[in-house]
Amino acid sequence: MTRTYSDALAAHQDEPVRLQGWLLHQRRLANVSFVLLRDARGIAQVVVSDTAERERVSEYMPETVIEVRGRVVASEQATSGFEIHDPEIAVISAVTEQTPFELRRKEINAQLPTVLDNAAVALRHPAKRAAFRLSAAAMQGFRSTLDSRGFTEIATPKIVAAATESGANVFAIDYFGRPAYLAQSPQFYKQKMVGVFEQVYEIAPVFRAEPHDTVRHLAQYVSMDAEMGFIESHRDVMAVLSDVIAGMVTTSQEMASTALELLGVDLPVVPDEIPVVHFRTAQEMIEAATGESVVGEPDLAPAHERWLGEWAKTEHGSDFVFVEGYPMAKRPFYTYPDPDRPEFSQSFDLLFRGLELVTGGQRLHAYSDYLAALDGEVPEGFEGYLDAFKFGMPPHGGFAIGLERWVARLTGAQNVREVTLFPRDLNRLTP
Repeated sequence: MTRTYSDALAAHQDEPVRLQGWLLHQRRLANVSFVLLRDARGIAQVVVSDTAERERVSEYMPETVIEVRGRVVASEQATSGFEIHDPEIAVISAVTEQTPFELRRKEINAQLPTVLDNAAVALRHPAKRAAFRLSAAAMQGFRSTLDSRGFTEIATPKIVAAATESGANVFAIDYFGRPAYLAQSPQFYKQKMVGVFEQVYEIAPVFRAEPHDTVRHLAQYVSMDAEMGFIESHRDVMAVLSDVIAGMVTTSQEMASTALELLGVDLPVVPDEIPVVHFRTAQEMIEAATGESVVGEPDLAPAHERWLGEWAKTEHGSDFVFVEGYPMAKRPFYTYPDPDRPEFSQSFDLLFRGLELVTGGQRLHAYSDYLAALDGEVPEGFEGYLDAFKFGMPPHGGFAIGLERWVARLTGAQNVREVTLFPRDLNRLTP
């Protein structure tokens, strides 16, 4: 008999079925037991009325892997509207000890460190699992939107000879006796590949040795990167990013509606025109509204990002706002300066509900401009990167979205580790 999943019982009313999954919980009444089976697609209720079967099943511990053969019956009491009657229950894999916390509750009753220490079990919880359904949908939306625009997916090295952004926040490794580093981003490689395919993207882990022990930073996270050539300015990049975000939202609704409902997530509406404010203007607005002296600072503090998020929601009804024109002093050396205000860059951040979600912008494309930005000296390990610009590169730009930060903001998670598979941070290297 072919296996049936818990979400397909309606199609088999009054028919025999075979289910497989984990014993989530059993509730024993005077003459009947209700056994809940959890599989990858939901939960099925199994009604056990045979006395001998009830006694035998009562010895099974939660998370025992079981197989159930029985008949599908319509039931108003069952959450799905259907349940299994006249079951035969067999153990596929036994449990050897109690789980560190109960998975049958709406939420796991444990502190975050305990949850993370026992991730192999915690991730089975429906709410935890739902967050990663949203991650999968976000990646699919990112990928399908760019595929539809003719982008080519690439896979770049994660062991590199030189730091991409700064030598202060890289993980150094021994590469057959030579120094090497874990890649902070695919930046150098995706720029090179603009010279090959014009439009490229990658979904892959990146590594940042930043000594931050905050609720928004990780030492390893999934970066969704895109780079495109033949642009007029960073505004072209922002337009593509807007479409990508809209695609991620649409795909989340299509692929993960059950997860959205379980987590109580309200998907944002991506406006046709996301509001845009210049960095200096944003500082002037914040200073006028709060009385803080912020004009002239090289970056926005988290509190200022939150203020801009509230401003965008109040004034434009938008969960998103672009901040463009960050100071060149705060941006990487490959960033293109604003021709009219060279102290500012043709770069941007996209804030989502008051939190920086995306960084992007236009890049330098002339070899001479790179030499000038590096004061005429090519750092060791950068030779291969700069060589690409000797042979003709078009004006180009791109962006990077942090997957875990997107899901955390979407779900309202207080700590990005809550929506990260096996997080790596300042203190955590296992499990």
